[in-house]
Amino acid sequence: MNLHGKNILLTGASGGIGHPLAFALSSKGAKLALVGRDQVRITSLCKIINKLGGTAVAIATDFEGTEAIPEPAQHVVDEAIQLLGEIDILINNAGIQDFTLFAEQSSARIAQMMHINTVVPIQLARALVPSFLVRNSGQIVNIGSIFGSIGFPYFAVYSASKFAMHGFSQALRRELADSSIGVTYIAPRAIRTSMNNYVVSKMLAATNAAVDDPREVVAQIIKAIEGEKHEHYIGQPESFFAWLNGVLPSAVNIGLKKQARIARQFVVNQN
Repeated sequence: MNLHGKNILLTGASGGIGHPLAFALSSKGAKLALVGRDQVRITSLCKIINKLGGTAVAIATDFEGTEAIPEPAQHVVDEAIQLLGEIDILINNAGIQDFTLFAEQSSARIAQMMHINTVVPIQLARALVPSFLVRNSGQIVNIGSIFGSIGFPYFAVYSASKFAMHGFSQALRRELADSSIGVTYIAPRAIRTSMNNYVVSKMLAATNAAVDDPREVVAQIIKAIEGEKHEHYIGQPESFFAWLNGVLPSAVNIGLKKQARIARQFVVNQN
């Protein structure tokens, strides 16, 4: 797929890999509707992209604080279409995570994480699929995680949310198999962004986990979108273990024991 001239709705654009991904998409000639919670940051990002000759419009939205809007996902899609035109590609990138003991995670935080990581992207897809079906074209890109295939201790709810997105992506892709609408699921491993705080970064180093440069991940995401891939896993040996966990989870249980013990030392001492 040639991204030049495509209208793309990108969530989580003001932080993490969203920021470099926005620039990379713009460099490909895509026109962007950028969604983020921080109005100042998202507006500033759009101004920079537009100054460089690209096209970007800002949609500042906090999906957790939209009680006054009956259908916030539909509202975002409608605003994006009004500002940019019909959307060709949805990239569900926004997400939050906790590194914590499950027993100490509040019910409010659990609900919040499942809402942001799972419910919102599903609702955004639902808001766009009808127009995709009318045109018989479009692509939904869900940025998941390697933890969507390997449940990792102390990331229980985050893993659950990404497993859900992995399953949703598979099911929707199969439902749309007789159409020209694509569904792409991308599973990065750890990325060097603010999403991984100081404690998580120390834990990753102690467990010898690979941490990828955001620019390298963005390049892989662009490649997967252009190639209209069904699923794309980033990094080895994590990609292999994701496959192994599907066929022989007991082997992965054994392999993760040492890492889990090391991780526990960090999670219990982070407060």
